[in-house]
Amino acid sequence: MEIKELVSLQREYFYKKETYDVNFRLKILKEIKELLFKYKDRFIEAFKEDYNKCEFDVISTEFGLVIQEINYMLKHLRKLSKPKRVKTSIVNFPSKGYLVQEPYGVVLIMAPWNYPLQLTLEPLIGAIASGNTAILKPASYTKNVSQVIHDMFVELNRPELIFTVLGGREQNQALLDQRFDYIFFTGGETVGRLVLQKASVNLTPVTLELGGKSPCIVDCDADIDIASKRITWGKYLNAGQTCVAPDYICVHRNVHDQFVTKVKEYINKFFYTDGKLNDTFPHLINQKHFDKVSSLINKDKLIVGGSNEGVCLEPTILDDVSFDDEIMKEEIFGPIMPIIIFDDLDELLEKINRFEKPLAFYYYSKDKKKAKEVMKYSFFGGGCINDCIMHLTNDELPFGGVGRSGMGSYHGKKSFETFSHTKSVLVKGKKELNIKYPPYNSKKTKLLNFIFK
Repeated sequence: MEIKELVSLQREYFYKKETYDVNFRLKILKEIKELLFKYKDRFIEAFKEDYNKCEFDVISTEFGLVIQEINYMLKHLRKLSKPKRVKTSIVNFPSKGYLVQEPYGVVLIMAPWNYPLQLTLEPLIGAIASGNTAILKPASYTKNVSQVIHDMFVELNRPELIFTVLGGREQNQALLDQRFDYIFFTGGETVGRLVLQKASVNLTPVTLELGGKSPCIVDCDADIDIASKRITWGKYLNAGQTCVAPDYICVHRNVHDQFVTKVKEYINKFFYTDGKLNDTFPHLINQKHFDKVSSLINKDKLIVGGSNEGVCLEPTILDDVSFDDEIMKEEIFGPIMPIIIFDDLDELLEKINRFEKPLAFYYYSKDKKKAKEVMKYSFFGGGCINDCIMHLTNDELPFGGVGRSGMGSYHGKKSFETFSHTKSVLVKGKKELNIKYPPYNSKKTKLLNFIFK
């Protein structure tokens, strides 16, 4: 089926309003959940083939988060879908006000390669729960995972509701040339700009989940064991190919040596056996990306790692990095940890806040009051105090960027709101205040001034 015909098919189906029925939405979500478990083993195999992701990582960072999102919607969808009563003003007395949620229509979801299952299906769950139809465009780099996603929805056999388009740039271009009612894009800034440009032609609303250099600060009063353990895990998760990974680590000079020692210990504990890198450590997605990431390694500042086998780059640390170094000019998206030493927190924050707003920000300190102040006066999409990455696993916390790291957010309730238009409805009876009707006189003017004093 041609892409233009596919969009037309879904739009005509949407006009039939079958998706407006909450029971129908719940039915489809349950069917998707059943299919996910049916295809679970195929997904695990596909991730292994695409970039050596192990079963635990697939379940914890991909499959499990999608199931969690479905379960949230199954539990809360009826409540989310109900019109909500709101107060009305005295000028409308007597009246009732309502907020009514309606779906946008035909939604395009474009997903990246780094978390191809999670970042394709989590937005989809929100789109379907909100009553939309959806065309999915998973990443071409993860061809095996994308093929399983495609096959799963072929079995669902509802192309008028959900359809997966495979392919690369040609298919992306063809999709973006169509008129959609909402576009949800996750990926890099360059393509994000193109999506925004294309969407502007039809004034299509968009959500852009992009990226950026997410800073991580380890202050002088941090619990160094906890900080090093959690940062090591977060930095090298998925071989650093995580949009909210701590991109660079700013460590206070007083705890620098201790931090580096502990990170080395946790690297060995997590990823090596008898001095050899575990065969479950993920690979970089392809040779092109490997070449880009490995070119950022400054051997003069290399203290751990740096070696590779094929496109598998081992966990790497660059120490005493400056903000002027090459590795600080763009998002790393690989298993390289640059460490910057700082002396004054206020000066560091002032410098960081002048950069483009990152997708995430992490701060480690035992001082809860100071930590809250740091988070309050820093610019970022979302973040953690004394942890990293885990904020995006909480359905009650919207996930999204700001500025160059994106616009809009989703997860849980926010996903439903993102893929729904909130209509305002005022209900009036026969009675009303006649002050608004001409002719106007001093008595009415006096009453009007009293109302708006």
